[in-house]
Amino acid sequence: MQPIYMDYLNRLDIEALAMTDAEILEATETSLATQGRGEAVIEPRVHLEPGVANGHFNVLRGALKEPIDSAGVKVVGDFVDNYKLGLPSELASLLLFDPRTGVPKAFLDASAITDMRTGAVTAIGAKYLARKDSKILGHVGARGTAYWNVRLLNHLFDFDEIRVHSRRPESRQDFADRLTRDLGKPVVVTDDWQSCVEGADIVVEASRLDAPTPVLKTSWIKKGAFVVPYGTMSAIELSLTDIMDKLVVDDWGQCKGGKFGSLRAHVESGKLSADTLHAELGQIVAGLKPGRQSEAETNLFWHRGLSLSDIALGHAMLTKARRLGIGQRLRYA
Repeated sequence: MQPIYMDYLNRLDIEALAMTDAEILEATETSLATQGRGEAVIEPRVHLEPGVANGHFNVLRGALKEPIDSAGVKVVGDFVDNYKLGLPSELASLLLFDPRTGVPKAFLDASAITDMRTGAVTAIGAKYLARKDSKILGHVGARGTAYWNVRLLNHLFDFDEIRVHSRRPESRQDFADRLTRDLGKPVVVTDDWQSCVEGADIVVEASRLDAPTPVLKTSWIKKGAFVVPYGTMSAIELSLTDIMDKLVVDDWGQCKGGKFGSLRAHVESGKLSADTLHAELGQIVAGLKPGRQSEAETNLFWHRGLSLSDIALGHAMLTKARRLGIGQRLRYA
């Protein structure tokens, strides 16, 4: 057998790539369009709960046709108490394979990939479903994905006002300080959910609740807003979907099953179903379904996280790494 080699990018390599906002958005949007055209395979995520800590593993699987031409599996640990150990709450690894032979092609630290692609999907959802003149962002949550939500949304909308809130005062202040430095504009820290989201043009809920709790009130959402709830445990009222003109998800297959997710109760009660669902985001990106059609629409986008986005962004990183001479080649066999 001929030797088999695979590319390896660790966390320092990923940082050295310095992926731009435009590069992250382009790779993610391309994967969404590919999914929308039916040129991808995606399987619903599965969960592994070790039972020894407050957390679980998500296992995501999928494949994209050419030009990416890769199958991939990402395993991401989601452990909410990791901050007590000085660790990120989410640590991830991505394996890419040749879809024709099963030969491993690459192994990447995917913690940053998870954060970046999550923020990119949030931003692309807003690109197609939010008002073009959206100028106020209300963001709840300060975990890793939160930074890229705000950064990539601001890249598209250049907000006049950004409000942030999270459960721990120190985390929300650190979050706001980092955003203020990196975005070059002030970020408002709020002490409660209501003052963060009420009246905002775009509302993102990325909270870290221990159990489903309806903290975000439907009455706070203004007409014409765009809302993205994606916390692992639901923070919204059951009535939230009642005020929406369009309900959009990233992948209906994985949204309709499983025990976790911000709209789990809405699926179980029938408020979100195949009949009430407007589209998957990929269908909108591919031009097969309409996005926002009027300024008066109030729209909701729920994303669970797509393996396809991980694969596409990982592929883009590998392409850039080869060009810049970053990373290592490991012998597999």
